[in-house]
Amino acid sequence: MQDPQSTRQRLTLSDAQRPEYLANPYPLYRRLREHDPIYWDDEMRAWVLTRYSDVVAVLRDPRFSSAWGSLETAWMPEELRPQLEPALRAVSRQMLFLDPPDHSRLRSLVARAFTPRMVESLRPRVQRLVNELLDAVQEQGQMEFVADFAYPLPAIVIAEMLGVPPEDRSQFIVWTRDFGRLLDGSNLGFEELLKTLSGIAEFLDYFRRQIAQRRLAPRDDLLQALIMAEEQGDRLNEEELLGNCVLLLAAGHGTTTHLLGNGLYALLQHPEQLELLRDHPSLAPTAVMELLRYDSPVQLTSRRLKTDVEWIGRRFKAGEEVLTVLGAANRDPEQFPEPDRLDLRRADNRHLAFGHGPHFCLGAPLARLEAEVAFTTLLRRLPELRLATEQVEHFPSLVFRGLQALPVTFAPVSAS
Repeated sequence: MQDPQSTRQRLTLSDAQRPEYLANPYPLYRRLREHDPIYWDDEMRAWVLTRYSDVVAVLRDPRFSSAWGSLETAWMPEELRPQLEPALRAVSRQMLFLDPPDHSRLRSLVARAFTPRMVESLRPRVQRLVNELLDAVQEQGQMEFVADFAYPLPAIVIAEMLGVPPEDRSQFIVWTRDFGRLLDGSNLGFEELLKTLSGIAEFLDYFRRQIAQRRLAPRDDLLQALIMAEEQGDRLNEEELLGNCVLLLAAGHGTTTHLLGNGLYALLQHPEQLELLRDHPSLAPTAVMELLRYDSPVQLTSRRLKTDVEWIGRRFKAGEEVLTVLGAANRDPEQFPEPDRLDLRRADNRHLAFGHGPHFCLGAPLARLEAEVAFTTLLRRLPELRLATEQVEHFPSLVFRGLQALPVTFAPVSAS
């Protein structure tokens, strides 16, 4: 008979990367929450929080920092440091890893491009792009949804906002995955880490070339606005400019790709909900919120203690890492009745898919708009939409949740 103590000790968030939990991590999250919603995970070497109220509290609390714990580079081969150290420093100056007041200063420079009004003005362009992508496949009766639709749509939108050529998006795939691996970090060996940082260094060089062109021939777009802020001196330095260009491009399409893929997969697994949205497209804003809650593109985010903290009966020590599991919080029955049920009419849906507090995702309005237009148009234009496979494969990541591919079929429709 198995020792209950050993069973207790085997509960670890790292199990989320086992094959059975990559397909569906939510039973594991439920076990962790029911066992102890705030516990020290020996394998992760971090505190793990899985209850909605606790996650919200930490993401609001300024004692829990977003900054990286260390930028130590002594481990790097000496010959690679001139290339890799600047990459590491630039990434550390992204809004994602800064606390106020630096975070507030940088966010204010970018926020004007992502106000609800500015984002809504993009709706006609997003609709045209959706139609063009579907025009290319609707006569075939099939497509690989991630490659043919879910990746190119947000990649083109954010590339146009930044003013970089959308034809470079095949390279964006590689760089965005490098950036995602660095954020995830859990399975990176030494050689993989070097390769990942090298890819990010190439990403930074790409933006250096784009910026050099803009200094000679200014244009009216988000990248030019950031360059002008950098030229004003104390508002944005070169590392912040480069790092946040990478963040905007990578985050602006990577997580939205996962939202589209996860969302369509959930709808196809729940045909009654798919038909509900097809029959009532006005439900799209509420439906997208529920799809975000049900299978979040970002599953966790981390914080680090600035100081010792006594909190909810636990003693957190300065420097310790705290993993707030957004995917688990979004399935907390204390916040969401019947949390494992997909309900496109769910009201008062204060999910945490975009985070919470000062670091709430700046691009949330744009991601929601793209998903609303995408899902309503897909269901209207592609009759008999079905999965073309019995199994799908998810990326092996603790932080991000997305599909490697999603082949679908539908009734062929003439483009005439």
